[in-house]
Amino acid sequence: MGQKIHPNGFRVGITKDWDSRWYAKRGEFGKFLLEDNKVRKFIKDQYYFAAIPKIEIERRGEELIILVHTARPGVLIGRKGAKVDKLKGDLEGLTGRTVTLNVHEITRPELDAQLVAENVAEQLKKRSSFRRTMKKAMELTMDRGALGVRVRCSGRLGGAEIARTEDQSKGSIPLQTLTADIDYGFAEAHCTYGIIGIKCWIFKGPFGARKAGGGTTGRGTAGRAGAPPAGAPSGAPAGPARGAVAAAE
Repeated sequence: MGQKIHPNGFRVGITKDWDSRWYAKRGEFGKFLLEDNKVRKFIKDQYYFAAIPKIEIERRGEELIILVHTARPGVLIGRKGAKVDKLKGDLEGLTGRTVTLNVHEITRPELDAQLVAENVAEQLKKRSSFRRTMKKAMELTMDRGALGVRVRCSGRLGGAEIARTEDQSKGSIPLQTLTADIDYGFAEAHCTYGIIGIKCWIFKGPFGARKAGGGTTGRGTAGRAGAPPAGAPSGAPAGPARGAVAAAE
């Protein structure tokens, strides 16, 4: 039997941080957790068109600090900040707490798995061909510098009587490598003939190699096992494998 795990949950606390960062006393954890879920659902429902893949929440006493990641900040903020002020007021009324709202722009939405999945879902709602839509989404993602991408659609594809699953992939997706930066997204397309689920995985490269080298692949001399240290004269003895160093970074 396949042992499947959420790619983000698999890496939380190792190479990825939590989306909710706060401490709760005994008896308050459940209340805070439901409140976080309510805030995320409210923002997603009200501003789905603003392309919001991720919402981070922090707490300081009675203050709620919300960081909204969006590919369309102008749509969320509005003219002179009118929409963001309205959203802040709505969230304060919803939670009964003081809310600090920050907006972070996503400059490359093609490399965000959640946005890619939602884009495929929107195209399927418009009765586009699922194979063509999946292929186009993967090509855009690979052109932006991803090392691998996989898209999976499940349901009554093309209005067929029997539901099935279709997979398309390009490049490599090392799901079991903890140091690999794998982004995961899921969306649903509510069509007239049923719901189609879309999953997307994007491999952006190793965590340590991208930070140290500034590249997306991390395939320099420093990443190879047995290569001499950087700056060493020719003929110097080879250094140890750098996998442990990359993992630590």
